Amino acid sequence: MLEELHIRGLGVIDDAALPLDPGLTVVTGETGAGKTMVVTGLLLLFGGRGDASRVRAGVEQASVDGRIDLGADAASRPVAAAVADRVRDAGGELDDGRTLLLRRVVSAAGRSRAHVGGAPAPVSVLGELAERLVAVHGQSDQLLLTRPAEQRAVLDRFAGLVLDDYRAAYEQWRRADAQLRERTEHAAELRRESDLLAYGLAEIEAADPQPGEAVELTALASRLASADALRLAARAAHDALAGDADTPMADTADVAGLIGSAVRSVAAVSGADPQLDALAERLTDLSAITAELAADLGAYGEQLDADPARLEEVEARRAVLAGLARKYADGPPTGDPGDETSAVLDWAKRAAARLAEIDVSDDAIAALVAERDAAARRVAELAGELTAARAAAAERLAAAVTAELAGLAMGTARLLIDVRPRSSAAAAVLRAGDTELNVGPEGADEVEFRLQPHPDTAPLPLGRGASGGELSRVMLALEVCLADSAAGDAVPTMVFDEVDAGVGGRAAVEVGRRLARLARDRQVIVVTHLAQVAAYADSQVVVAKPTDPAGSVLASDVHPVEGEERVAELARMLGGSDSGAAREHAAELLATAQAERAARPDRRGTSATATRPARKGKSVKQRS
Repeated sequence: MLEELHIRGLGVIDDAALPLDPGLTVVTGETGAGKTMVVTGLLLLFGGRGDASRVRAGVEQASVDGRIDLGADAASRPVAAAVADRVRDAGGELDDGRTLLLRRVVSAAGRSRAHVGGAPAPVSVLGELAERLVAVHGQSDQLLLTRPAEQRAVLDRFAGLVLDDYRAAYEQWRRADAQLRERTEHAAELRRESDLLAYGLAEIEAADPQPGEAVELTALASRLASADALRLAARAAHDALAGDADTPMADTADVAGLIGSAVRSVAAVSGADPQLDALAERLTDLSAITAELAADLGAYGEQLDADPARLEEVEARRAVLAGLARKYADGPPTGDPGDETSAVLDWAKRAAARLAEIDVSDDAIAALVAERDAAARRVAELAGELTAARAAAAERLAAAVTAELAGLAMGTARLLIDVRPRSSAAAAVLRAGDTELNVGPEGADEVEFRLQPHPDTAPLPLGRGASGGELSRVMLALEVCLADSAAGDAVPTMVFDEVDAGVGGRAAVEVGRRLARLARDRQVIVVTHLAQVAAYADSQVVVAKPTDPAGSVLASDVHPVEGEERVAELARMLGGSDSGAAREHAAELLATAQAERAARPDRRGTSATATRPARKGKSVKQRS
């Protein structure tokens, strides 16, 4: 649960800390005091868009810090364990193995930064964590509720549907269908492409180029073309080192003879001086190296032989490889024959793979048809299961929401949920045997929520048949029904911003009751202007905006209220004054609501207030 929210420099809030408890917490205050900035801060903290216009005038940046308690047994609970794993992946860590610290900063220039578990992280990580930690419902969510895709998603949540298997089958069918269409609709083009690829592969296979072959042939051609010059050079170098073997009595000095003379000179005084002995060893080594090098030069010269026929053969092979490179190597020649030959071999690999893909033979087409049809049957089967599950869930959800609406002062209203086949305009046509369906990634169904406010009126889609207040109550009724179902929201914290808009009187009391019901096993934070809703809260936080005698704002503060302070705040919300009659009414409202909550057990079988811990934290005054 969210234990504390600390906001600085955001809108009308300069510096405020909100201590938050389990159960139902309401945030109240005069219009313009900054209640909605609490929701704005939460949205920022959990990855919402950072709008520089929200930064308080006169400050460089706005920041929001949050402290979240994942619980002592975080590692053993799937949601908490997944959050902890994501924090570690982002480079952060939990305090004491259970407390997560989040931070979001937005500068007046529009730059945004995030910290997760004490480490800098992309803002997107905050959004990923939000999916498991918090659900925020505001006026925009009421508008989303009028969209068919959102209505289908709500119904699927209630039904506990997981679409992974269906989506995988749908994608497999789409791929198989697209591949079959390509081969049948473009058969002539594919045959021409296939012929060209086959010809190229046959030509390359006939030439059989080997990796590195062109490099070796280039070196060999150079050696064969320069054989005479190379042999003369090697012979000259040999004779300079070891003398001319054909004229052993020649007077020309050679390196081996000179080194031998040097060796004999120092050997004559061997043992007289260790330093000279060391030099003698080096002379001996040099003599051996010279002899070995002379022998290698002689052997090299003897194996060289000008062979015009062999040179012609090598040049012919090089021409074949160069021709392949011109035809099949991608891009201009690099000047490295080895690179060009490798490019030819790479083309051959790609061509073979492509040739297998575009096989337009009768057998290949028949195999694709069989694959497409099998995939289509699987999609049709899974889509039928989804339709049946949605239809059954639609009846249950519509009945449950209608019952909730009766308690929300909409006693004559009915919610109807239609599950009908998708229109062809927004779907792909699937044929499986005698079955033809319009399908999409979410199945073969369109879902529409319709509201019938009175028995003598025609049901209308939510977007056309519901007022803002009715939409608020429908959304709340849906959340209560989802929470009561086995597939209820797994997030531990829910936030409602002005969910009671357009609601008053007895309906407001029922809204409070249902919010308290939602809070029996999760944390619920509500921004409200209705005392009837606030009376059902476990804790109440007031956003105040004091003014000086001239009427200008000096400072604001956010503080929890209890006892008489809470009664006074409820009295203000009821009648705008703190008169004795207003206080008496507020005290009665609070006592009635709290007595009702205490008498109603939570889902663990204990009273709704028996397990609430003592409040933590202090109010923090906002600096002017």
